[in-house]
Amino acid sequence: MGEEGGGRRCGTTRELQKLKQQALEYYQENDVPRRLEELLNSTFYLQPADVYGHLANCFSKLAKPPTICRVVGKRVLDGLGLPTLQVEIFCTVQNFPKNICSVVIATHFEVHENTFPELVEAEEAERSDAVGTAVQWVNETITRELQGIAPSNQSQVDQVLRTLFENKVQEDKERAELEQSRELSTVPAPFPLMPPPPPPPPAKKKGQKQGMKDTLTEKPIVPPEPAETVLSGSMAVGAVSLAIAKTSAILGSNPLYVNIAFLKHPQEQPTKLTIPLLMVSLVSCGKLSPGKLNLMKEVICIPHPGLTAKQGVEMLMEIQKQINKTIEMPPPPKAEPKKGHDGGKRGQQLITGKLSHLGCLTITYDTIEQPLLLIQGICANLGLELGTNLHLAINCAAHELMDYSKGKYEVMTGTHKTAAEMLELYVDLISKFPSIIAIIDPFRKEDSEQWDSIYNALGSRCYIIAGSASKSISKLLEDGNISIPKSSGLIIKHTNQTTMSDLVEITNLIDSKKRIAVFGSTEGECSDDSLVDLAVGLGVQFIKLGGLSRGERVTKYNRLLTIEEELIQNGALGFNEEYTFLYSNEEDDQVAEAREAAAEVSGELRGPVQPIFPPEAAEESTRT
Repeated sequence: MGEEGGGRRCGTTRELQKLKQQALEYYQENDVPRRLEELLNSTFYLQPADVYGHLANCFSKLAKPPTICRVVGKRVLDGLGLPTLQVEIFCTVQNFPKNICSVVIATHFEVHENTFPELVEAEEAERSDAVGTAVQWVNETITRELQGIAPSNQSQVDQVLRTLFENKVQEDKERAELEQSRELSTVPAPFPLMPPPPPPPPAKKKGQKQGMKDTLTEKPIVPPEPAETVLSGSMAVGAVSLAIAKTSAILGSNPLYVNIAFLKHPQEQPTKLTIPLLMVSLVSCGKLSPGKLNLMKEVICIPHPGLTAKQGVEMLMEIQKQINKTIEMPPPPKAEPKKGHDGGKRGQQLITGKLSHLGCLTITYDTIEQPLLLIQGICANLGLELGTNLHLAINCAAHELMDYSKGKYEVMTGTHKTAAEMLELYVDLISKFPSIIAIIDPFRKEDSEQWDSIYNALGSRCYIIAGSASKSISKLLEDGNISIPKSSGLIIKHTNQTTMSDLVEITNLIDSKKRIAVFGSTEGECSDDSLVDLAVGLGVQFIKLGGLSRGERVTKYNRLLTIEEELIQNGALGFNEEYTFLYSNEEDDQVAEAREAAAEVSGELRGPVQPIFPPEAAEESTRT
């Protein structure tokens, strides 16, 4: 018995010694003894009130960087109760999975009011399919491809997402080709058709002599280009890219806008950030408004650059209140018409309005001047001067105004104008109301000649901005050309497959061409306010969020005010410059590019600068 017991003890001792040796090697391999000694010594000298809290903070700095372990996609509702995509990011933090953040991305679909039920149902089905496909992409392919990647490596994440998207595009192309070949194999070849007879010659006008050339024949309009193909599910790419950027910011104890600024300026971190100038929609008199006026989908107010965002919002809120009072006010009593006079119908018009999905009032007006005179009068009553305290912009949404049966723009119900007449209208409007400093989408994108004409006529007096007339960010980057249509700047939006890297690249391209960038929201917005951080971090000149109503839009204005307060507290708020209308032609662009290339060759680079926030300020910002 003694010998057996001694043998067991001896075996146990040898196993214990072996385990101790393995533990020693493991801890030495990970440098645990030295780090523990240093940590305990420093803790003794510091003697913090919360000893274990201090030790926990020190150990957390020694932990491995967090990595992505899971990405979850969900179907949620946007601000209009329509389906859209939410993405959640889970990371392995100190050996445990942790839900870091979530984002919601708005869809690219336009909001249609008073349209045919069949069209609404078809678009709802398309939207539902797009969201469902995006959820599937996130929960199957994307979560698998991103596992183990550090969220701080945004470029690697975006490259993975870009490759995934390209593969999906190729799959969709092959599927379409296969379906087309099957259809061709099952459908019998049609008999050859006789060519159609030539169109009859135009009818001769009354009084026109035989053989006289009709000099009044107008140039036919360019037919609409087919809409850019949007791959169903592509919003998964943009949503995940944004969610990873937000995750990196949270884990690094930085605001998202700081992380975006670091992405845009990887070599030299800016010491100052500016708040984009507000483009706030006050009223809408577009195609779907109840009055005759169609031309002004949005009448937009822009506070003076010298005002803070908070001051601008307060001023515009007061103007909005006065507009509401005007609409609620009954019309003045109709005066007795004098003999031989028409009763002055225009002065008796009842102004009515309703809140639109854009967050502003849709009001009833019949002439182009009326909404501008309304705002001008309200500003005068408040002691504000248009052109000094604030300026105006007009979103014409010309692509919605074209009557293809007549080949003209229907600026007011029953009033149609050719492209040449539209140009005259805009020139006259700017002459009458010089406080208008921006016109958005004055023509369809197909009317390139008219874009050239209006830019040459008004480009030195106001911004000519392409919104819906511009191509998608992906297409612009693929072409490397932002000069078609010719404009002062572009409205960019974070939708579909647009990644953070794409946003940085497109804003760099716009800056290099001396154009302005307007960061815009989509028509069907969600309550996620990350869009504002993107605009501030990218350093765009303007931000267009719609009106000061509807929760999904007010949330973004509140975020903008919060960022402004943070920048002021940290001494990092830059100031906006006065409006400058940089009219340029192709020769000017080529000269500017040559100068930039020469500067790079000669080594004229700016020296390194200090980061926006010191670490203590960043930590304090996140705590508050």
